[in-house]
Amino acid sequence: MIALGIVGYSGSGKTTLLCAVLPLLRQRGMHLAAVKSTHHDVEWDKPGKDSYRLREAGAETVLLTGPKRWFMARQAPMTAGLAELLEALDPTTDLVLVEGWKALPIPKIEVHRPAHGKALLAPDDAQILAVASDGPILGDQPRLDLNAPAAVAEFIWHWYSKEQANGPLRQR
Repeated sequence: MIALGIVGYSGSGKTTLLCAVLPLLRQRGMHLAAVKSTHHDVEWDKPGKDSYRLREAGAETVLLTGPKRWFMARQAPMTAGLAELLEALDPTTDLVLVEGWKALPIPKIEVHRPAHGKALLAPDDAQILAVASDGPILGDQPRLDLNAPAAVAEFIWHWYSKEQANGPLRQR
C-alpha cells in the first residue's frame, strides 16, 4: 500500500482537490482510500442509536452493517500512527491519500493559495513533491494548477506508477 499526503493550511482546498482527483484516479482502475486527520473529536454515530449505545456500554469495536456499506468504530490509542491506521484498511487498496498530518514523513503534495498570505510549507519539507496552487509560487518544486484536477491526477498517477515499481510504502 502506497501513501501520499495532501497537506496545506486550513481553507486551502485540500478536500475539494481530493474530491475532484479521486474519481479521475478511479477511472484508471485504482483502489483508493482516504485518511483525513483532524484536531477535533469525531463522531460518526448519534446518541440513542443502537451502535452508539453498544460502544458506550463497553464495546471497543462496533461494526454497523447495511445493504450498501459498513462502518467500523474502534477505540483509538492516542499514539496511533499512520502504520496502525493503514493496517485497518482494505489490503487491496493501491493508494492511500492522507489529508492533513503535515509532519508525516511520507511524500506529499502541498495545496497552497497565495491569496491566503500563508508561507509555503515546501521549502522546509523535502517530502513535498509538488505544490498545487492557484497562483505563482517560489521554489524548486513543480507547480500544479490547483484549478486543473486532471493535471494533478496525472501527476499522482505518474508518481504512483514509479512508487509501485519501487515497492511498498517506506518511511523516507
